[in-house]
Amino acid sequence: MKKLIFASLLLAVTFSACAGKNKDENKTEINNPSKEVKKMGPIHLTKAEFLAKVANYEKNPTEWKYLGDKPCIIDFYADWCQPCKAVAPILEDLAKEYDGQIYVYKVNTEEEQELAGAFGIRSIPTILFCPMDGAPQMAQGAMPKDAFKNAIKDVLLKK
Repeated sequence: MKKLIFASLLLAVTFSACAGKNKDENKTEINNPSKEVKKMGPIHLTKAEFLAKVANYEKNPTEWKYLGDKPCIIDFYADWCQPCKAVAPILEDLAKEYDGQIYVYKVNTEEEQELAGAFGIRSIPTILFCPMDGAPQMAQGAMPKDAFKNAIKDVLLKK
């Protein structure tokens, strides 16, 4: 009998905790009707998305033609790669810091081997900086945040 009462109390506490959380979420929406806009983070691309958003190298195999409306950084990475894991939070920060100015894309070389092969990716991380005009610039290996910021300023935004 004690076990049944204890189980009932535990269930009641669990359901009331969930209900209380929903009420708090609703209060936040009421108190902040503008709903703060979440800044964009890195965008993972498949080959099809790459062809549509970055460059269609199948249609234009001899000429680079960037298709985006903002400059971008493309991180060719793999989940098992330790230097890639070190670069990931830097790119996350940069995507938020430069939100609206540049895109930060990620391409998993394990899942998109054809795409990685098309760009001759032989070591990871490999970073491709794509300005609006001109050819992209490639960097290999993990880079510190300052190096990324310099490349964004000098190559992508040309400030």
